[in-house]
Amino acid sequence: MPDDDRVLTVPNLVTLVRLLCLPLFLWLLLSRDNRLGAAALLAGLGATDWVDGWLARRLGQVSTVGKVLDPTVDRILLLGVIIAVIADGAVPLVVAWLALVREAVVAGAALVLAGLGARRIDVTWVGKAGTFGLLCTLPLFLAAGSTVGWRDQARLLAWCAAGPSLVLSWWAVASYVPLARTALAEGRVRAAR
Repeated sequence: MPDDDRVLTVPNLVTLVRLLCLPLFLWLLLSRDNRLGAAALLAGLGATDWVDGWLARRLGQVSTVGKVLDPTVDRILLLGVIIAVIADGAVPLVVAWLALVREAVVAGAALVLAGLGARRIDVTWVGKAGTFGLLCTLPLFLAAGSTVGWRDQARLLAWCAAGPSLVLSWWAVASYVPLARTALAEGRVRAAR
C-alpha cells in the first residue's frame, strides 16, 4: 500500500484524540459549568492543532486520510464548540454567529463539492490562521466569563483576537471560491477520462 493511502498513522491518532476531547469540553462547559476548565481544554486543542501535521511530515506519515481527517475534525470541533458557547452565553452572539455561519458554509461547500466530484482542496494558510485565531478567541471569552482573577484582561484579549480571526476566517471563505471552481473542473475532467 502506498504511504499516502495509510489510515493507521500516529498523526491520524492525534487527530482522533483531539476529536474525542469534544465530549469532555461539552461536559466541562455544559454539565459542570466549568468555563475555565473548558477554556483550558479548548486552548490546548487550539495550541495542538499543528501537531498532527508536524508529526505527519516529521515521521513521513503524510496520508490522504490525514489530509481529509484533520480539516474535517477542525470543522466538527469548531461547530460543536461554537454551538456550545452559544448555549452557554459566554461568547458574544455576534462573534459566535459569524464563526458558526462561516463553519457551516465551509462544511456545506465541502460536502457539495465532494458530491459533485471535485478534487480535494488543500487548506490554505489563511484558513489555518482563521481557525487558529478562533481557537484562541473562544477560550479567552470563556475565561472572561469565569471567576478567574484576570477575566477583564481575558475579555480585552478576546476582543482583540476576535476581529482579526473573523476577518481571516471569512477571507479564507472568499479565497476558496476560485479554488473550488478549479477543483470542480479538474474533478469533472478526471471523471470524464
